[in-house]
Amino acid sequence: MITFIASIVLLIVGYLVYAKVVERIFGINDQKKTPAYEKNDGFDYMLMSWWKASLIQLLNIAGLGPIFGAVLGALYGPVAFIWIVVGSIFAGAVHDYFSGMLSLRHNGAQYPTLVGKYLGKPAQSVINLLSIALMILVAAAFTAGPAQLMAEVTPLGFFTSVLLIFAYFLIATLLPINKIIGKVYPIFGAILIFMAVSIGVGMFFFDHPIPNLTISNLHPDELPIWPMLMVTISCGAISGFHSTQSPILARTLKKESEGRKVFYGAMIAEGIIALIWAAAGMTFFGSTGGLQSALAAGGPAGVVNEISNTTLGTLGGILAVLGVIILPITTGDTALRSSRMILVDFAREVSKKKFEGKWTPILFAIPVAIPTFMLTQMDYSFLWRYVGWSNQVVATVMLWTGAMYLLKNHKFHWICSVPALFMTAVVSSYIFYAPEGFGLEYSTSMIIGSIIWLAVVTWFVWQVIKQKVKNEKEWITTKAG
Repeated sequence: MITFIASIVLLIVGYLVYAKVVERIFGINDQKKTPAYEKNDGFDYMLMSWWKASLIQLLNIAGLGPIFGAVLGALYGPVAFIWIVVGSIFAGAVHDYFSGMLSLRHNGAQYPTLVGKYLGKPAQSVINLLSIALMILVAAAFTAGPAQLMAEVTPLGFFTSVLLIFAYFLIATLLPINKIIGKVYPIFGAILIFMAVSIGVGMFFFDHPIPNLTISNLHPDELPIWPMLMVTISCGAISGFHSTQSPILARTLKKESEGRKVFYGAMIAEGIIALIWAAAGMTFFGSTGGLQSALAAGGPAGVVNEISNTTLGTLGGILAVLGVIILPITTGDTALRSSRMILVDFAREVSKKKFEGKWTPILFAIPVAIPTFMLTQMDYSFLWRYVGWSNQVVATVMLWTGAMYLLKNHKFHWICSVPALFMTAVVSSYIFYAPEGFGLEYSTSMIIGSIIWLAVVTWFVWQVIKQKVKNEKEWITTKAG
């Protein structure tokens, strides 16, 4: 109980204190016109109030991520609290802030464009492919999952449910941001918060107390904490998917100081939601073994449904349906929207054309809509396994992008480079050990991951040295002049 409450307090303090540190290091300028003013097109670039943008950002980056991921992460026990708190404050929220604010500074540019500017064109080419693949996987997973539940609780079949969800995806993707997203999504964002707060209050009346901190690995299958936990709980700590969503809202802000509330603040709110659901998973079933049995019987959706119904009754049942059907759908459609934006930016850069006609949204939505629809026919759990690692790779690259931005602008790069080094170690070792990766022995995976990590460290040290030499040359030239 004490650990849970302390964790929430730490997240709030992180926003009140560390967010301001990050903002000061980045260096905001409220006198600079934002893209919403300079490029207002009545479609993607439109002015929006910060509180509405914050709720939309929370909904876009969350969906089922901080619920399902946290429930699965609860299998490790209270050690998951540490990762959620530390990850959210020092990695995830920093990641989200820089992905949003760098987009704001570069006329609403999408994530791959930012990567290309600060990490080079080869990195941009790889990230263009990886980020589009991630968007397609997320959209497919967040179509298949809700469709499965709709088929269970309604007379509709799975295929019909997929068609209905997909039809909505296309409508929401192709309409101006203020038509559906700007009007309805803040309400859904509020529902997400209300659902989490209700479960958080209800936990105090569970038969079993919320467990206090222990660094012991309580996973029934004895899966190692490192690096499995850091990929299992992604949206509640750090998620690369967020770097594709932040530019959507970066195109709507009125001034740069709103970025701390919208980008950093939404991630902290998601961390609190993840904490609540992780605690609920550890507490409701009495043990991690009990949670594993519940997951085996009904999956994460079944666990959420059982906790919600038991804790909140009829209201809980309604909220559970909203949570596992509507919320992932809203994330899926913004995944398609951001992938459409990424493709437009890519086409503009390659062809040097503007691509601003009325048919542009439809033209660039088709290449991602078709493979997304085809993937919905595959097993949901299979899709979700491959979302995890690619998601954290994207997050790692975004942190390195932020680090290079700070380095090149003579600012304190450690706020980005330290979490980037940490996440590099995570993704480098995970892919070799995980069953969806190479499935190697744990010790072998750690050795290979360490070699890759050292190579990346060497690269970054070289970048620091080059920048230092460049700064000295500039200083000498300025002094001589």
